[in-house]
Amino acid sequence: MTKTTRPGAPAPLPLNQILDGDCIEVMNALPEGSIDLIFADPPYNLQLRGELHRPDNSRVDAVDDDWDRFDGFADYDRFTRAWLAAARRLLKPHGAIWVIGSYHNIFRLGAELQNQGFWILNDVIWRKSNPMPNFRGKRFTNAHETLIWASRAEAGKYTFNYEALKALNDGIQMRSDWVLPICSGHERLKDDKGGKVHPTQKPEALLHRILIGTTNPGDVVLDPFFGTGTTGAVAKMLGRDFIGIEREPAYREAAARRISRIRRFDRSALEVTASRRAEPRVPFGQVVERGMLRPGEELYSVSMRHKAKVRADGTVIGNDVKGSIHQVGARLEGAPSCNGWTYWHFKRDGRLIPIDLLRQQIRAEMDERRPN
Repeated sequence: MTKTTRPGAPAPLPLNQILDGDCIEVMNALPEGSIDLIFADPPYNLQLRGELHRPDNSRVDAVDDDWDRFDGFADYDRFTRAWLAAARRLLKPHGAIWVIGSYHNIFRLGAELQNQGFWILNDVIWRKSNPMPNFRGKRFTNAHETLIWASRAEAGKYTFNYEALKALNDGIQMRSDWVLPICSGHERLKDDKGGKVHPTQKPEALLHRILIGTTNPGDVVLDPFFGTGTTGAVAKMLGRDFIGIEREPAYREAAARRISRIRRFDRSALEVTASRRAEPRVPFGQVVERGMLRPGEELYSVSMRHKAKVRADGTVIGNDVKGSIHQVGARLEGAPSCNGWTYWHFKRDGRLIPIDLLRQQIRAEMDERRPN
């Protein structure tokens, strides 16, 4: 699928395609400022020395492919500078990037992200619930990988679906340490001989969390190290468009077969819990001027321990403390801050009702007036 363009317009994006070639060259050929999110799983530069064996002398299927070989750190750093520069050119002004790596490369990636003007938002620890053991017993079991989430620039208004991630986490705020299993079982792609198609295939659960949390349906997600297509598979399921870049024919073929079998979720299933910060701001004064609460009417904390009176200008007063619903609530509780919308309640028919219900009524009216 590609988007049509008028004569003289920029070239259309090759949406939902896997592009063959060197990732830097291909990225430099794509239109500037056209991508919402980049997920990048670059070579680890593991610097393996010889084969690795288990105690029973069986060989470990480790990462020893040509694409992970570099002539030292300087060579790897040159490669990192080049692909990150190409990636930053592609991002929209409010776009963002995720990079993932092991202790071999993640610190070099993080430094270069900052060198190029990206603004690091979080590092996330993916703690593997079923890691490969350390067979030699000379180091700790390497049971995690690190992800870095960064916006294109410090002032970027990046996407963060906070409420959706909280819902995904059973109503608890999502933390920066994620416990997820490595890719295994039916999800792991195998070749004709039963071996792994790709040694570092990422689990779909990891990409599901990233795309739910930091993109919206219809966004364009680029993966410059596409491998066997986990990013594309999850993007298709979740109603996002993807562009994959992969130079290895075997990986491209496996990814194409995999993605062709994916069904996109229906539209209602793609909706996620909206972030409250994204909802239109409603001043408490609007509740007063519309007569939903009257000046002089009393508000109560949920414990009934504190009360305050509504004033005509949208402020409140309680125990001689005057100010906004947030300021007065915080002062009365001796707290550094307070969400007045959830703290204060009014009485109707003997029941306490949160004033936030009135804000939601106003927002619902705004949505009805908003053009489709």
